[in-house]
Amino acid sequence: MTKKFDASFDSLYSFNCPDWFRDVKFGIWSHWGPQSVPMYGDWYARSMYIEGSDQYRYHVRHYGHPSKFGFKDICTLWKADKFDPDELMELYYRAGARYFVAQATHHDNFFNYDSKVNRFNSVNIGPKKDICALWKQATEKYNMPFGLTEHLAASFSWWHVNKGADKTGPYKDIPYDGNDTDYRDFYHDNYEHNENNAPWLTQNRKYHEYWQRAVSEMIEKFTPDLLYSDSGLPFGSGDYSFGLETVAQLYNSSIEKYGYNRAVYTQKDRNEAIYKVGILDIEKSQLPGIQERTWQTDTCIGNWFYDVRQVYKKPGHIIEMLVDIISKNGTMLLNVLQRPDGTIDEWERWTLEELAEWFKVCSEGVYNTRPWKVYGEGDSRVEIEGFKEVSVPWNSSDYRFTNKDNSVYAFMMQAPKDNRAVLRSFADCEVIKVELLGHGDIPFSNQFGLVCAVLPDKLPTKYTNCLKITIR
Repeated sequence: MTKKFDASFDSLYSFNCPDWFRDVKFGIWSHWGPQSVPMYGDWYARSMYIEGSDQYRYHVRHYGHPSKFGFKDICTLWKADKFDPDELMELYYRAGARYFVAQATHHDNFFNYDSKVNRFNSVNIGPKKDICALWKQATEKYNMPFGLTEHLAASFSWWHVNKGADKTGPYKDIPYDGNDTDYRDFYHDNYEHNENNAPWLTQNRKYHEYWQRAVSEMIEKFTPDLLYSDSGLPFGSGDYSFGLETVAQLYNSSIEKYGYNRAVYTQKDRNEAIYKVGILDIEKSQLPGIQERTWQTDTCIGNWFYDVRQVYKKPGHIIEMLVDIISKNGTMLLNVLQRPDGTIDEWERWTLEELAEWFKVCSEGVYNTRPWKVYGEGDSRVEIEGFKEVSVPWNSSDYRFTNKDNSVYAFMMQAPKDNRAVLRSFADCEVIKVELLGHGDIPFSNQFGLVCAVLPDKLPTKYTNCLKITIR
């Protein structure tokens, strides 16, 4: 059995990314909970308590004032009555996902499993189902690694707004329901935080202890293969003891189960001294080149919680993002939005079916690959800016590469109009054969440092096509 970890940086720096995480490349995430009920976007549980915000106006006019009908009441409306994890997982697997991640709790402090730490959970309230357990059972049918996300570390200060009151209007100075002492365990005793004092991670030590109890319970119940914190390593400011203890527990529970550690911890602090206890996660953005350490982008088809106003990413955009990410030693986790009843809509289903067709053609260049000597060539680059994901106007000079054994997979980000694929990165390689995935061998020449391959008139996929180049 592998030696267990201590709750220290020195010990956890010996973490090695398990092969499964480097192999899978693409996962799907269910970022789902009671905040999906209004179908009105992310951070609803917070913004409904911010007078004048779009979600506040929607809430007041649709449900009533938050002094009378608060988020605790929204939770009772979440039924998940058409939730079919087996049907969804079959679709997700066909759509290319090789790991799956479920939200255990968001900043709203509602737990999606049978918790003894928090009475506000999906077994006691709302669906009356253990959502995470049902997801895990569905993943086991496909032998897919199963992960959990916790957004709880930020909850304490994030939710200070539920202690407020309107400053104007008919409900002026009437406290929101977050002030109700009967629900203090749910809404937090967080009066120390306000609009002038709202750090992402509180330094309230009593809350740190609550977070640790909750996440420890998640690990004990599920032994997840991946645990994601929507923050840096809790709780920063020089005191990482709670986070280190929890990461050590995650890895050690995996060692106890398998004899070695196959668990991955992801967080968002870009300081290598912090993130190398696990894996760096980049939310809705990417990194500029091949990274020595494997990393993850988490992103979404639309936004995080279901939103009737949201514009969705096109299938081609998702594929291009995936290819660019894996060429740089990354993995992509894609959130698929669920309505409050547990279903996905027709546009999402169409997108996933399009991904399924693409993976039928190009999966060989995705799974079990590693970065090549360069991540790509060509004129175009992904625009790297936080929370900005725009489609790149690729041209026929643009390729992204992956590698497996003696094969280099060259993804054509924009197919050439003259059916001549020209690559410039193989000057020091002896090219034995060129294939077009989904088609077969194609003619090529390798002269003057250029590989020129002749493409068929009809390409196998309408999205990013892939050349398999065998080298010696």
